[in-house]
Amino acid sequence: MPTKMKTAIIDIGSNTVRLVIYDYDAREGLHELGNMKVVARLRTHILPTGEMTEEGITLLEHILRDFIEMIEDFGVTDVRAAATAAIRQAANRDEIIKRMSKKLGLKIDLLSEEQEAYYGFAGVAYSLATPSAVTIDIGGGSTEITLFKDKELVHSHSFPFGTVSLKQMFVKGEVLSTNEQKQLNDYVREQLSQIAWIKDCELPVIGIGGSARNIAQVHQQRQNYGLTGVHGYEMTAQDLRKLNDYLGNMTYDELKQLDGLSSDRADIIVPALSVFRILLNIVGTTRFQLTKKGLREGLVMERILEKDPQAFDKYNVFDTHAKQLAAEYRRSDLEVENLVHLAERMYEECCRLNFFTYQVADKELIRKAAKVFAIGEYIELSSSSQHTFYLIANQAIDGLNHVERIKVALLASYKNKDYFSHFVEPFESWLEEDELHKLRDFGAMLKFAYAFTISKRGVVQDLAMTHSGDCVTLTVQLQKNAAAEKYQAERHKKHLERVIKEDIIIQFNEEGLNK
Repeated sequence: MPTKMKTAIIDIGSNTVRLVIYDYDAREGLHELGNMKVVARLRTHILPTGEMTEEGITLLEHILRDFIEMIEDFGVTDVRAAATAAIRQAANRDEIIKRMSKKLGLKIDLLSEEQEAYYGFAGVAYSLATPSAVTIDIGGGSTEITLFKDKELVHSHSFPFGTVSLKQMFVKGEVLSTNEQKQLNDYVREQLSQIAWIKDCELPVIGIGGSARNIAQVHQQRQNYGLTGVHGYEMTAQDLRKLNDYLGNMTYDELKQLDGLSSDRADIIVPALSVFRILLNIVGTTRFQLTKKGLREGLVMERILEKDPQAFDKYNVFDTHAKQLAAEYRRSDLEVENLVHLAERMYEECCRLNFFTYQVADKELIRKAAKVFAIGEYIELSSSSQHTFYLIANQAIDGLNHVERIKVALLASYKNKDYFSHFVEPFESWLEEDELHKLRDFGAMLKFAYAFTISKRGVVQDLAMTHSGDCVTLTVQLQKNAAAEKYQAERHKKHLERVIKEDIIIQFNEEGLNK
């Protein structure tokens, strides 16, 4: 079973042809090394007879030739090229695939509609915590919709229309007129209404692909959003309606200049937005979630899972990612597990003594933050807090939505009340006042619990609290000498003392100590 893999995925779509080069490490997970795309609009090269033109085939050949050279530059030998609707719908698809094999030595897998839908679902299932949802991946020439429950694919369907083909069918100029949008909406509604299993299922809708990402990026730009990336971002049906009104009144030139919108999608973004809005209405939901993962990730993850079945866990998405993130910043499994255990025990004891009110969701949040606590130490010990907050808040973390990402970042980076206030300031409107106080208290508790892991040796086995008079006695069970832990704990107990408003006396139990 290999611990490292480097894989190139070529995604031949109806609107774009994209090359993504991935690096996989068994400890540190999956990362993109390169991401190149060419807007080919292959769908526009299909004749009324159903054949793709020589111009379109030649264009594809030139793009793939360039991609192959790039793959060689990266030193990648494991390559998978997959074609979707544009090639699938071409009457001369066999000829196209044979030609690319003969001239370029490139084997192209022609994905069926079911395969395309499945790989999109897989990319979502392994990267979002949402247990059940409807997914939509609208490409240039087809639209794949799936329904999954408890992370298992239940239904899938592929429609033979996408953003490019909808534009060809309904738009005479560059952008939709009011009448054209009505005609497009009627057509899309009639098509989507054919699927009985999505009607009023009331599950969240998850948008996959470039059009969905662009819509989220424009929405973020309009509100001067404080976080980077769209993975785990969520919009409402009302957000989509307002965005449709805003974009629908813009000229083509204005759309091309719009921040957050790729210029090559200026003429197809409103048709895509219309499809999303209609789908939410049919599903009976107001929730529209975004992911940056989809078909390509599904393809590469399948490749990795064939060789390493434990590489990803769709039922514990955050835990998988957190373990890889901790490893990337040189946290051992031992120290992470030790801190998680001690943080959970300290929370349980604080709840037992009525300093906190026990809630499963709160314990889960503390557990998540403990897994990545102080990872910024890897960059610089003296400024660990700042680096930790930045690292967590400013990257997509699988299994967390954006609000959860900020909560974990605040807890994992806790240094003191002043730093907490500084970090939370741009996001205060996201959280209620009592939630802010709770997060600050949990951060202080985690900071104290971390002191018992400072030498990274797992020397503290367990802890327990007793309350007598005006103080709390914390009994700490040791299994090795713990000079560093004793020093650090005495220094940092003040964080929890301020929260519980009691003095803490630490007693270290050294009976049976393994010296």
